[in-house]
Amino acid sequence: MHRDQFGVEAICRVLSATACGFLTSRGYRAAKQRPASARAIRDEVLIGEIRRIHAENYGVHGYRKMHQAMRRTGWEVGRDQTARLMKVVGLEGVRRGRKALTTTPSGAPDHRPDLVERDFTALGPNKLWVADITYDLIPTGFCYTAFITDACNRRIVGWAVAASLHTEALPPQALEHALLSTRAEASSSGLVHHSDRGSQFVSLAYSDALITAGVKASVGTVGYSYDNALAETVNGLYKAEFIYRHRAWPTVTAVEIATLDWVNWWNTKRLHEALGYRTPAEAEASYTRPKTTAPATV
Repeated sequence: MHRDQFGVEAICRVLSATACGFLTSRGYRAAKQRPASARAIRDEVLIGEIRRIHAENYGVHGYRKMHQAMRRTGWEVGRDQTARLMKVVGLEGVRRGRKALTTTPSGAPDHRPDLVERDFTALGPNKLWVADITYDLIPTGFCYTAFITDACNRRIVGWAVAASLHTEALPPQALEHALLSTRAEASSSGLVHHSDRGSQFVSLAYSDALITAGVKASVGTVGYSYDNALAETVNGLYKAEFIYRHRAWPTVTAVEIATLDWVNWWNTKRLHEALGYRTPAEAEASYTRPKTTAPATV
């Protein structure tokens, strides 16, 4: 109110005796010239590391996973400190949205049982696989991606990208990839393949491929996404963390090449909260094969 009459600095000097106090212009200049504190210097270093690690992980990690990722690289940093620094530089994790319909129920009767009953746990790798299909938008319409995921370690064991949902073009390719990449001994391990009742998975060709590989088929109830919740989760993360972060994909080939890189990141670098903030590769490595006892010799 009186700055035109007395000046701001004179008023601040007079009022400095109050409980809250005021910073004079001289004090402000002194504060600006003061050397940076140890905390400020460390924050600058941490911010650089946070930016780098966040970018290396497709920019999808929230503060919880960023906290774990920072600690894995050797930084002694707290979770709240990580959240504070991410907020300072405007970094945040992604949130999943709604999922579009990609599979249509088959009109043919399907008597296959539900061997999972919403229990997506497995005693080891190659005991339970879950499969589903999602879509990607391209200028000419849509292309589709099929994933097969190991429920034990969250590893994507098989995947395929195609321009159509034709049965012969997509799901069998993902299944073949899964069998080749894991070299699973399905008949001896009791491997279960779980999916929804979409026509792509109910088809005779796909069913024959499962029987030939010695894999037990399991399907959920029509119209209940929770019956295939793990596969739905993988699809949702694929869309939120990868597909939606690009405005447009020019071709099916571009989606396929980029998905290859994303699957490699998912399996070897992405931290999964359900795995105790480990990667699928680390979780798979933690399972050791039982040792066989050699026969006694006389």
